[in-house]
Amino acid sequence: MKALIFAAGKGTRLKPFTDHHPKALAKVNGIPLLERNINYLKAFGITDFVINIHHFGDQIVRFLKENNNFGCKIEISDESNELLETGGGLIFAKEFLNHGEDFLIMNADILTNININDFVKYHKEIKDFVTLAVSDRESSRKLLFNDDLVLRGWLNVQTGEQRLAEFNKGFRPLAFSGVHCINPVIFDKIKRTGKFSVMEEYLDLMQTEKIHGFVHESILVDVGRPESVIEAEKYFK
Repeated sequence: MKALIFAAGKGTRLKPFTDHHPKALAKVNGIPLLERNINYLKAFGITDFVINIHHFGDQIVRFLKENNNFGCKIEISDESNELLETGGGLIFAKEFLNHGEDFLIMNADILTNININDFVKYHKEIKDFVTLAVSDRESSRKLLFNDDLVLRGWLNVQTGEQRLAEFNKGFRPLAFSGVHCINPVIFDKIKRTGKFSVMEEYLDLMQTEKIHGFVHESILVDVGRPESVIEAEKYFK
């Protein structure tokens, strides 16, 4: 199985580090996020990666080269000309991923210990084209699921704004964990082009397609701000 790691973002919340570096190279207990996530996925037998780059992308390429790609096959999806966000970045990387096999997507700035084997097994059992890792934790935005853990909506916790596929019948609010398992048939379903968030596409597709959530109770830290680096260092040594 291949994994696409989103490492292109500007990481503005991690300033001042990201004024001169990509957020994927921010360190937790002295080890860069990108290195941690490559080794995390390697522990589940994944050694084939696509990494998208934009902000200080040359530093990521150099870092991988200096470390011999951590013994993995790594292809670079180079968005130097334009940062395409998660949806556009997925489409841009299509040539590396559209080979008939399920693949993972993971944000470079997420640290977690989700059991990837369990996640992939669940995805294959339900035979969806998209499965999203989610958990019951604090977040300003939540995805809404029915009793069968099928995506039915989105909620902005702070403003109360909702996007729903149907009337909210006590849907379960869960926070997205930044890890997806995807079948390449998604490339036939996505309608947007250019620069867009893949979540926007999921919220459109939930009207006609089943997108399941995989609920986990694992540790997860979004290392998006300097204070979250301190939080992550408690759990990831």
